[in-house]
Amino acid sequence: MCMAIPSRILRIDGDSATVECFGVERVVSLMLMPEPVAIGDYVLIQSGSFAVETVESGAALAALDYLRQVLAEPDTANDVA
Repeated sequence: MCMAIPSRILRIDGDSATVECFGVERVVSLMLMPEPVAIGDYVLIQSGSFAVETVESGAALAALDYLRQVLAEPDTANDVA
């Protein structure tokens, strides 16, 4: 299963962008983007290398907040009663 997590664009260099998510930066291709993007935009990354969709900032921040909460919760799925 693939989970797309919004990443914020920090820098743009031609058809590439440096994006950040949870403190991790990576360079991704913008070649599959259907519309132009700008620094500060949030995008979804496919296959770890390609930005494919812009996400409205409010929705991106809400998704990131939810993921922070989920990641902070202890894993109780394997607990035996």
